[in-house]
Amino acid sequence: MTIDSTIYAMRRKRLLETMQRGIAIVPTAPEVARNGDTRYGYRFDSNFYYLSGFAEPEAVLVLVASQDKNSETQSILFCREKNLEREVWDGYRTGPDAAKDEYGFDAAYPIAQLDEKLAELMGNQPALFYPVGHDTAWDQRILRLRGEVQAKARSGIRAPNEIHDVRTLLNEMRLFKDEHELMMMRHAAEISTHAHRRAMRFTRPGQFEYQLEAELLHEFCRHGARFPAYPSIVAGGAHACVLHYVGNNARLKDGDLLLIDAGCELDGYASDITRTFPVNGRFSAAQKDVYELVLAAQSAAIAVARPGKTWNAPHDAALSVLAQGFIDLKLCQGSVDAVLESESYKRFYMHRTGHWLGMDVHDVGNYKTGDNWRALQTSMVFTVEPGCYIRPADDVPQALWNIGIRIEDDVAITELGNEVLTAAAPKTVAEIEELMRT
Repeated sequence: MTIDSTIYAMRRKRLLETMQRGIAIVPTAPEVARNGDTRYGYRFDSNFYYLSGFAEPEAVLVLVASQDKNSETQSILFCREKNLEREVWDGYRTGPDAAKDEYGFDAAYPIAQLDEKLAELMGNQPALFYPVGHDTAWDQRILRLRGEVQAKARSGIRAPNEIHDVRTLLNEMRLFKDEHELMMMRHAAEISTHAHRRAMRFTRPGQFEYQLEAELLHEFCRHGARFPAYPSIVAGGAHACVLHYVGNNARLKDGDLLLIDAGCELDGYASDITRTFPVNGRFSAAQKDVYELVLAAQSAAIAVARPGKTWNAPHDAALSVLAQGFIDLKLCQGSVDAVLESESYKRFYMHRTGHWLGMDVHDVGNYKTGDNWRALQTSMVFTVEPGCYIRPADDVPQALWNIGIRIEDDVAITELGNEVLTAAAPKTVAEIEELMRT
């Protein structure tokens, strides 16, 4: 894949401007052993990749803000050296020289020189920015290097006297998606939409949940998304009432519903779709009642997702619809206000209506500013996912037992309102039943 280095250079520039002074150190993620000498498939650190576009392990980004008008900012990459013998076994390595040119860094050095160079670069810097507390080994390493700089005080070299968590700055940057990010997220949403449509067409009574998972992964991969953004939830019948069910090993039963919560990751960007549909292709009357309630709640939530509304507005809109529906279905008693005030609805709807979406499926960014829910703004992306989960109980109508429904879409705030990135995934009763007939 061709890298547009200007995208990442602009992000580094923005971070440096926000820092104003000091040095930032952003390491990528380590490789993780699966068992023996086998590793899990490598996935870079989101913040590191957001600033660099560099996907190889054993790499660190260092940014140095200008001290005054006469000094220049620096953008420096540390990465693995070229090693033809290791490349025979493990594949291509970019190496410092090529990385500097291809990714637009001011300088690049072998990762083995990191500590030596950092001790130099930290000297006389007033502030140090890095992911504080994210990794104990890095905390110790940074403090040790700062101590080495501090030991040079008699030579007139000062160590940074301020330490800040660089994620505080990066989280706010990543909350607002640029055009490249929106393009990638639209593409990821399109691939995941294809996968959910494929799963609906493939589903039949008697199959195993993992067979549907295989169909999802097949569709992801064949469109260039090598990995899911999170472990896929393929939950038939009562399993749909377990919010994070990932067993995916039960046989699907005629008459049950199937809840699939799955999305691919494409070039570091996540999609996140949930659809619920009947295993045999036809909703029962009770299933249809609950399904259309959840769909109405989602429609109400999406309708208020627009600039100027608060983050919590979609959740409040969904809750009002669900509370009335729970009363109508004889799951809750009293008025809508009473159900909301007592929170009796939480027995059947216990999670919130969405989360930020981006490089991480539960993406970074504050949901409040001070004590208030933050206002929605253009280029924010999040999920809208109300649900209803009804477990068997003496005070629950038997026709509703083991019905678990969630409907989830990815929504981007636009100047005029919102864009539902995953709108092509069928979700009305008529659309789902028609697709499953074919």
